Amino acid sequence: MTDTGRGDRPGAAVDDVAARGYEAGGDDYERSRPGYPDAAVDLVVQELALPRESRVLELAAGTGKLTRMLVRRVTGVIAVEPVPAMRRRLAGAVPSVPVVGAVAEAIPLADDSVDGVVVATAFHWFRGEEAVEEIARVLRPRGGLGLLWNNPARSTSWVADIWSVVDEHRGDTPGNLDQTWRTSFREDGPFQALQEQAFAHEVEMAPDDLVARVASVSFIAALPGTERADVLERVRTIITTHPELAGRPTFALPYRTSVFWCRRR
Repeated sequence: MTDTGRGDRPGAAVDDVAARGYEAGGDDYERSRPGYPDAAVDLVVQELALPRESRVLELAAGTGKLTRMLVRRVTGVIAVEPVPAMRRRLAGAVPSVPVVGAVAEAIPLADDSVDGVVVATAFHWFRGEEAVEEIARVLRPRGGLGLLWNNPARSTSWVADIWSVVDEHRGDTPGNLDQTWRTSFREDGPFQALQEQAFAHEVEMAPDDLVARVASVSFIAALPGTERADVLERVRTIITTHPELAGRPTFALPYRTSVFWCRRR
């Protein structure tokens, strides 16, 4: 791996809410966040034309939820993760993968050095246009970019109730559901048009796991202690009183996984 030093350039910093939230909430993140449907990961590998020996960069890899699925499909995975607590968990979960502390807007890799780039539930945190240019820079000609997001399916009433409590604290924290991130992919930019596909899946969990899932949300993890505790107590109340959840030792949290991909021009 060639370090160009770009990770040290001025302004190359992770969003403050993400930095504080994921540093504090890494354990909850690892415990409660799901992986991705095999079909979704297979689609990315197929559409980006990544053979087994490909060199693939994963940006904002977190604790390695996608990383541990990628290494079963390609041999040359490199992970970039800017938050130290997440990097430590990632290194422990997937010790065979090199982990670099850097951000998407300043990738410490040489030009034309990877066959594919993937980002899982994170691109909305990036300074989009800068990240797009950097991703295009490190990709080999015709290399591809895959973006994935896991979102709880709010069409289920109890999921909507719980995430309405979460949303009260979002403020101006970046998110993916409004798809404002798509404006970073200009028609005259370095990538072809985005393609997309969605997958439904479910994750079986106990009540405490669901509380941890809420606690893993960046802006919830970053709240002052008493305010965070109040949010989690409200979530516990919904779990114990909602007719679809009350008294159940486990239940399935429904997710919608959105996958987007494009190729470098």
